[in-house]
Amino acid sequence: MTKTFPAAPVATAAPARLRVMIVDDAIVVRGLFARWIEAEPDLELIASLRNGREAVEAIERVKPDVVVLDVDMPELDGISALPQLLRRRPGVTVIMASTLTRRNAEISLRALALGATDYITKPSSQNDINAAPDFHRDLIEKIRCLGRRAVKPAAAPPPPAEPLTTHILAPPLVPQVIAAAKPVHHAPHGPITLRPMPLTAPRAILIGASTGGPQALNKVLTNIDNVLAQVPVLITQHMPPTFTAILSEHLSRLTQRAVAEAVHGEEIVAGRIYMAPGGRHMSVTQKNGAPVIEIGNGAPINFCKPAVDPLFTSAAQVWGARALAIVLTGMGHDGLAGAHDIVNAGGHVIAQDEASSVVWGMPGQVALAGLCSAVLPIDDIGPKLARLYAGDRA
Repeated sequence: MTKTFPAAPVATAAPARLRVMIVDDAIVVRGLFARWIEAEPDLELIASLRNGREAVEAIERVKPDVVVLDVDMPELDGISALPQLLRRRPGVTVIMASTLTRRNAEISLRALALGATDYITKPSSQNDINAAPDFHRDLIEKIRCLGRRAVKPAAAPPPPAEPLTTHILAPPLVPQVIAAAKPVHHAPHGPITLRPMPLTAPRAILIGASTGGPQALNKVLTNIDNVLAQVPVLITQHMPPTFTAILSEHLSRLTQRAVAEAVHGEEIVAGRIYMAPGGRHMSVTQKNGAPVIEIGNGAPINFCKPAVDPLFTSAAQVWGARALAIVLTGMGHDGLAGAHDIVNAGGHVIAQDEASSVVWGMPGQVALAGLCSAVLPIDDIGPKLARLYAGDRA
């Protein structure tokens, strides 16, 4: 049964709790999500709806901060409803929810290109959802962390977003990012202490990313074409299986370079981009004096699998002072321990800045720890790397 709630009152200050709308055709899922949300003191369930049509009709009335939007629904599915929701409530945080299939992974990545903030993969059955504590934790964490960017301390409403004009079927998926999602606002912090830039060109670039990562990777990799021919790039993006394969395909088309999920035991060579497979950790070792990929199936690290720390830590052991780590937008602190290892081995770290990050968790942790040689807007990271490999050490 569809459940709706009264319209949001006109307020002179930001609401104390995040207002959440659930849109899913499965009544059991809606009920479960509703119980989880209502159990959180800082979250408020303001609508529970069956399909995208109902969501579009209700969004201006109930004024959610966060929409959890199912992909597969009757009447109007998630990908079709998304542009209409963003037009009717610019700046709303939309988290796509879908089961893990290739089709749904394609749709979820397309949704990121159309303005969704993030996605979450639901367990394959309703019973699995109910019994999955990790999914419960991840959903609430995403709602809370990503939704905070929609709640401003000032009374003024957010400025309107640019009109959404890209057709939902327009390829490619990753490059066509309509507008960067607004960053989460953090408490004020003191000055960030920077380390010197490397004196010699690094032999490997290691990239860690999470929420907002596909768009950020797109911007970095498209700005370092000449660099990609000189050095291998290894990427750990927090993603489940299937998603990393699809992201690799999109990045390969975008960069015209070899981008693929890494394979255990393969040699690491310049000119290739290696993606950690979803659900597996990627690290680096040496075999007969050459760096090779290691793929492991160990326990999650920092609640993540793949995790960034194994890549960074192992790269510090293999390349030492010639390793360059880049930490892009993402929740949590994955990559912090590995960044320490990179720096302790003489290597260097660059982090995405707060203003251009969807979430300044991962990059903020390494920046505030004083581990970075540069903290840059996403549009400046690629050009900085290009200048570095051209001989500019400033």
